Amino acid sequence: MASPPEYQSVSAAGEVPDQQRRRSLPFGRRTLIIAAVAVPVFALLAILAWASATSGPARGGLAVNERTIEMDTDGEIAPPFVMSLVGGGEIGSTDLRGKVVMLDFWASWCPPCREEAPALAQVYGEYRDLGVEFVGVNLWDNAGDAELFLQEQGHKYPNGIDDGGEIAISYGVRGIPEKFFIDSEGRIVRKFSGPVDAERLRQILDSMLGG
Repeated sequence: MASPPEYQSVSAAGEVPDQQRRRSLPFGRRTLIIAAVAVPVFALLAILAWASATSGPARGGLAVNERTIEMDTDGEIAPPFVMSLVGGGEIGSTDLRGKVVMLDFWASWCPPCREEAPALAQVYGEYRDLGVEFVGVNLWDNAGDAELFLQEQGHKYPNGIDDGGEIAISYGVRGIPEKFFIDSEGRIVRKFSGPVDAERLRQILDSMLGG
């Protein structure tokens, strides 16, 4: 013989116990529960609004750094990496040992990156024989667009594509352009957000070379 179906008990007011419990919650407690859910949501929206207002347009969630700002560093060892180069081959941090390195994160669609490109190409030509290496890391870009851009700008230093963003994540990159200056011992000694002009590049490199 089949068991009779189970039914929830119902109060005289026609409410099941769960409904009764919800109605019995004190007003102050219900308010606290609603606030606990709503406050983090509003806080997240506020952070996103602030980020949007303080940076330029972005692609793929990556901010465009239009203003030049030097950021604090504590001389930490630069994270190791290996990257496929535009045009073939690869480069890794082990290939840069003993050199002064400028590691630049950029994209061909980024206006400040385009603005500073001639200065980067010019200064690299002046310092490449002095134990200095520039390395470009392309992000959130089309490989063909990146290669065409490099050809147009006459860049001679190695540039690769960080397809999955692993290198950018390991360096804590939040926007482009962003530059890390690494000394001959592999330590990050200067960091800049935004475009850097030729004069400032020369000053930084001269100080790192002991000039």
